[in-house]
Amino acid sequence: MKFGEIRQTVLIDASPAAVYAAYVDPKEHAAFTGQSATGTPRVGRRFTASDGYIGGRYLELEKGKKILQEWTTAEWPSGYPPSLLELKLKAKGRKTELIMVHTRVPEEQVEYYAEGWKEYYWTPLRKYFAKGETPVAKVPGVRERGR
Repeated sequence: MKFGEIRQTVLIDASPAAVYAAYVDPKEHAAFTGQSATGTPRVGRRFTASDGYIGGRYLELEKGKKILQEWTTAEWPSGYPPSLLELKLKAKGRKTELIMVHTRVPEEQVEYYAEGWKEYYWTPLRKYFAKGETPVAKVPGVRERGR
């Protein structure tokens, strides 16, 4: 088994709390990706995204700051362990710098998923907040909404 990693940084026009809520709340996740998502944002709980194509479980959650997940897809090679997906959120003025580090990715899938993150996550997430969408999530402990 050979593994690779993906590192990407993106600037989102919203607060870290709003970006966090959009990522972990299934209704908001579906609103910005256009595909269904399930799960409860609690450590140890499972989640799905992209109409069930993505699945995993939450390993660490720090509201408005960090999300760590075990992460796989329907195309994950047999015998490979789940990858680790870490999202760090940092305030940059009125925006959020999202730093994504995706490790333990099967080497032959690194390029494919690197492009997928841009096309299916970062571009739609930027558009979601650029349109002035106000997140409607009720994520415990996250009070700040919108910009």
